Amino acid sequence: MEAKVTWQGGMKFVGVGPSSHAVAMDAGREAGGEDSGPRPTELLLCALGGCTGMDVVSILGKMRTPPRSLEIVIAAEQAPEHPKAFRTAKLLVRAEGVPEGNLRKAAQLSYERYCPVGSSLSTEITIEVEARP
Repeated sequence: MEAKVTWQGGMKFVGVGPSSHAVAMDAGREAGGEDSGPRPTELLLCALGGCTGMDVVSILGKMRTPPRSLEIVIAAEQAPEHPKAFRTAKLLVRAEGVPEGNLRKAAQLSYERYCPVGSSLSTEITIEVEARP
């Protein structure tokens, strides 16, 4: 897999991956940017949530218990010193219309076996689930 990130001036960059979809990134004004896009670290957390979410939806579908709704809230802690790597990430997987046991199993399978984003991070990741009827 290959991606390309191109500088747009200031602190703004645009990344394009194999899907050809562009993602703009920028720094905040306090760091010399124009605040015109998300920070790369935000995208990393979104990628973790998206990867997990796609796995969970797929697995729940195979269990014949597709969710009516699904959201993943990611809370992460960064080190105070540069490179300010993420120390921990906590994922709260919330779903409606899914038995809690199935949701827990799907989230665990994503974490342990399927999500390449989570597997690529040197971060302590914990997962909690919240199933609503």
